[in-house]
Amino acid sequence: MAARRNTADILDAAVHVRDAARSATHGAGGLDRVLVALSQVIEYDHASLARWDARRRCHTTLAGSYPDEATAYIETSLHQDPVFAVLSSPTRGGLWLRDVPAHLLDASPGFQEVLSPLGIEDGVAQCLFAADGSYVGMLNVSTRRIRHTPDPARAVVALLTETLAQAVAPGPPEGRPGGLSPRELQVLAELTTGRTNREIAQRLFITPRTVGTHIEHILAKLDLPNRAAAAARAAAWGIEPPPP
Repeated sequence: MAARRNTADILDAAVHVRDAARSATHGAGGLDRVLVALSQVIEYDHASLARWDARRRCHTTLAGSYPDEATAYIETSLHQDPVFAVLSSPTRGGLWLRDVPAHLLDASPGFQEVLSPLGIEDGVAQCLFAADGSYVGMLNVSTRRIRHTPDPARAVVALLTETLAQAVAPGPPEGRPGGLSPRELQVLAELTTGRTNREIAQRLFITPRTVGTHIEHILAKLDLPNRAAAAARAAAWGIEPPPP
């Protein structure tokens, strides 16, 4: 049996996970490297990172080591599992298997028909959310042995969720992102700076009222609640204004 790692070891491993995720976000490496680095934070038998496709209502596995049947369940059925309804709230952290109430596991096809036959006894399912609050994907980690508690890996996995979310979130659509016009893209880029409508108007040589109209169209096209959410979406897409 491998020696238990101390908190310093796990925190050091978390830095490698963060760096691998950031590299994957910028296209310099694959998400397989993220899962390899994650194995030094939490030992596992199977793990996966999946992206949520809101239009198709399914997950797409970007990297993973689960058997085909388990991968298929994550992609096509996990979002309908009773356990998913519990863990998919943005206000909750990851849901560790040993913390799931027995009656919920009994009602979960994912556990009864997929994980249990694999001998899984512990692990975590962690939903990932973008800065604008939208659900973008999930981290699943499973192990055949029960972990010791208290476990610093629990806190570290929670701290890594923002970086992992950025890594799995889809980039801007092909062509003009979200169907935005060239001018709307300019305004969207300016929103990432926190500038007021008047300041944006001065930079783009239009009126503040026109800026407001463009922002209304942007929010409608991207189905976002406010300009802060639009700015977060632009940042996730890597859209930035030109320097002054």
